[in-house]
Amino acid sequence: MTLVKREQVIEVRIRWQTEALTDLTVPRPKLVADARRTDSQVVARVRELAPTHTATQIALLLNAEGLRPGLGGDFTASKVDWIRAAYGIPLDCPEGPGFCPSGQRGDGRYSALAAAELLNVNVSTIADWCNSGRLESVRAGTHGPRWITLTPEIIAELRKPVQRHWKRRGARQRMQNMLQ
Repeated sequence: MTLVKREQVIEVRIRWQTEALTDLTVPRPKLVADARRTDSQVVARVRELAPTHTATQIALLLNAEGLRPGLGGDFTASKVDWIRAAYGIPLDCPEGPGFCPSGQRGDGRYSALAAAELLNVNVSTIADWCNSGRLESVRAGTHGPRWITLTPEIIAELRKPVQRHWKRRGARQRMQNMLQ
């Protein structure tokens, strides 16, 4: 019997007592690391979706497309986050505003605080406008942070003028200003 290891297969040649020859080709078993590795197609899909989708949204899309992680089962947000970390895929669309220093995600939505600053109102006003339907927002969970959709038209319509707080000047300050 002769075994020849090739890159993808093992060739087996058996010489029987009768001088007959049997040739077999057997696929090489995967290494444990390769068997557990997430397919490159999945990694490419995560890379494609990451700029405009949250980890939860990506997991739902991958599951709907019938793709599976390396260890099997279904995708979860934490498995997507692990793939992102392992393959250096940036987090452009986080679920929480703490991971978004600019206040605006890759999908264009603003955190409630960033929206409040942009519109010159406080965060409770943003919450009221979202609850009343005046502003469109999404949340990862029922009590999760809001991500607000703001278009230039909405900003122009809802932006409040900046309130200036003037300092009161005393008589002494007014007198110094007149003398100058």
